[in-house]
Amino acid sequence: MLSWRRKSYVVLMALVLILSLVAVGCSGSNQKDADQNGGQSAAESDVIKIGVYEPLTGTNAAGGQMTLEGIELAKEMYPEILGKKVELVVVDNKSEKQEAANAVERLITQEKVNLIIGSYGSSLSMAGGPIAKREGIPVIGCSPTNPAVTLDNEYYFRVCFIDPFQGTVMSNYATDVLGAKTAAIIQDVQQDYSVGLSSYFEKAFKATNGDASIVAKVNYNTGDKDFSAQLTEVKSKNPDVIFAPGNFLECGILVAKAREMGINVPILGGDTWEAEEFLNQVANYKDIYFSTHFTAEEPVTEVSTVFLDAFAKKYPNKEVNAFAALGFDTYILAKDAIERANSADPKAIRDALAETKDFKGATGIITLDENGDATKTAVIKKVEDGKFVYETKVDPK
Repeated sequence: MLSWRRKSYVVLMALVLILSLVAVGCSGSNQKDADQNGGQSAAESDVIKIGVYEPLTGTNAAGGQMTLEGIELAKEMYPEILGKKVELVVVDNKSEKQEAANAVERLITQEKVNLIIGSYGSSLSMAGGPIAKREGIPVIGCSPTNPAVTLDNEYYFRVCFIDPFQGTVMSNYATDVLGAKTAAIIQDVQQDYSVGLSSYFEKAFKATNGDASIVAKVNYNTGDKDFSAQLTEVKSKNPDVIFAPGNFLECGILVAKAREMGINVPILGGDTWEAEEFLNQVANYKDIYFSTHFTAEEPVTEVSTVFLDAFAKKYPNKEVNAFAALGFDTYILAKDAIERANSADPKAIRDALAETKDFKGATGIITLDENGDATKTAVIKKVEDGKFVYETKVDPK
């Protein structure tokens, strides 16, 4: 028979075990929030962590760096949300798909961010998207325009227009303004952005000018520096215009080589061309046009002016650009969504983002559709006298 002391000890241990199980059960519902914030729930944390994954090195570095400048400018102007300090956690995705996926994984599992911004480059965004969806962390893209970025991913949003619109805009501009009846396409087959945008341009151009209007479609790979073969084939077809969307580095070499070879027809591209590295290659040529998201010559909202003034003050020796404006808009949209949610909880932020309507940004008035895509105006610029010059703007129909 047990002594009374031993009986008391057994009863005491049983009570301790029961109380510990109750405590675990009660805390379980808050564990995910606690994990997201280093041991504190989202409501209790005094810091809101916003992750940023952009290409700061590699082939897309210039685009990522311009975007980050806009994000950092907005964070300087609005360092607190809901009375809490904002911490930016920046990870370089190195312009590589696997690194982009790794960056999102790190931001979520190690850094415990509430929300993520990124990435320049549709392929990089598409690499990171599934991880954010799996973990339930909302992401806002600044400039990834391929429709697949947000497709079937209720946690991915973006402040830029998408390629079906961009491709149609450039097709219509080629036909209606430049008077083109035929076109050749030169695409980077390793870039989802280039292949997708080329496809949408081709579809729109054929719809207007007939199936035979695309007289050539040739390919190259990221990193190529010699485009003689592709341009020789295109030149033999004598198109009215050339559409060549792709990274600014390769496209700068390609366009300059086309002019050296005596190909003088208008050459069109997409929003990635708005980079100093591209301009340096083509500054002495003309009839070069591209679609983009923003221009200083045509501020579209009062926020545009706020951004322009702040950018000039922070970066007095730099030309304002669309990617910095998109980075700025992404941060202030994140701020707006958190405030509308009145919470730093990722699910609440996601739900607020999904309801975004008529949000005034530097690049225009942003409404997010059922796919998380922005409906907004496109800008067309050209190269003239060694500069990027505003040409016109096109509103969505």
